[in-house]
Amino acid sequence: MSMAVTDLLFENIEKNKEEMFKAADYIFDNPESDCKEEKAAAVLTNILEEHGFVVEKGVGKLKTAFRAVYESGRNGPSIGLLCEYDALEGIGHACGHHMQGPAIIYAAIALKEKYQEKPFKIVVYGTPAEESTGGKIIMLENGCFRDIEVALMFHGGPATTTDVKSMALSHFKVKFTGKSSHAAMQPEYGRSAFDAMLLSFNAIEFLREHVAEDTRMHYTVTSAGGPDNIVPKEATSTYTLRSYNRSYLDDVVERFKDIIKGAALMTGTTYEIKEDRAFDNKIPVMKLNQLLMNNARMLNAPSISPPREKTGSTDFGNVMYNIPGSCIRVAFVPENTSAHSQEYLDAGKSEKAHEAMLLASKILAGTCYDIINDENLLREIKKEFEETKQYMSLKK
Repeated sequence: MSMAVTDLLFENIEKNKEEMFKAADYIFDNPESDCKEEKAAAVLTNILEEHGFVVEKGVGKLKTAFRAVYESGRNGPSIGLLCEYDALEGIGHACGHHMQGPAIIYAAIALKEKYQEKPFKIVVYGTPAEESTGGKIIMLENGCFRDIEVALMFHGGPATTTDVKSMALSHFKVKFTGKSSHAAMQPEYGRSAFDAMLLSFNAIEFLREHVAEDTRMHYTVTSAGGPDNIVPKEATSTYTLRSYNRSYLDDVVERFKDIIKGAALMTGTTYEIKEDRAFDNKIPVMKLNQLLMNNARMLNAPSISPPREKTGSTDFGNVMYNIPGSCIRVAFVPENTSAHSQEYLDAGKSEKAHEAMLLASKILAGTCYDIINDENLLREIKKEFEETKQYMSLKK
């Protein structure tokens, strides 16, 4: 890494740090969620426009999504910087998403203003509704992210690290329909939708013994059908299935659908099944993880820790299933602090949160510089991604 160039990048980020903190604090104080993040999107796109980025709003058929581009020269690597800015409904920014956009856009601004040695393209994507409908999945469906060769993100956390895995997820809503009758006087005429639902739950428990160890299966009742002296005509439930391998999870999903069908057959009922958008697992690229962590160590980031082997589900997994990517997590809360907690919320405008944003912005700018400056690096990242994805698709 050329210290002369990175010094210029870092100095530019330092120069803009108060504006970065101001933008993050504003987003924190105005929490929005589920594709209603109008204030957050506006403050981020306004800054990008002021700094000469070409901004397109409402991309991916989402009103609060955006795409901002700066290209220097031609035929250079195209690097995507993705940010979230949605809050949690009812609690606010208890996951730190308000920190992401400001850190990412000022990394992009530093590259635009201070690096001209080689051609490159920076594409900043604003991605709403990560905590709810999975905005990145919708954006992928509508053509976003096809213009980038690598995707980078930042997230605050209790440690400075990267992820190795995330869980693929499939979610279903099922409605069983039977025939109502008096449970005491004419039970023989009834066909219980509730019985069908209970049979599906029992069958999932039997299935649990015969799936891979990383498989997770959850279910709950959303409507049980009414009073106990009437055979329930309708019953509804939801089911979530997870695995660290999308290919394997797809097989489990087919077995789950057979369970629903079988429960209906056994009870003489019918069923309707609705599948929500599926979350894919991340395809880890260890070379990219190491690149981010090398920059974190160079900058003396706090609480540097080994990669996280196990995480939950995220729509960034769908991006990383299609494009090489990674997310740098930078410490700003104490070790073992859980996301979506009051502790995260209380730390949202703290000095440590500001320090984490500043560090993340520098780490991302330094990592982009490394990729732009070394033509072989991106080639190696892409090769590892393809090989790992092929291996995971075969490992069922």
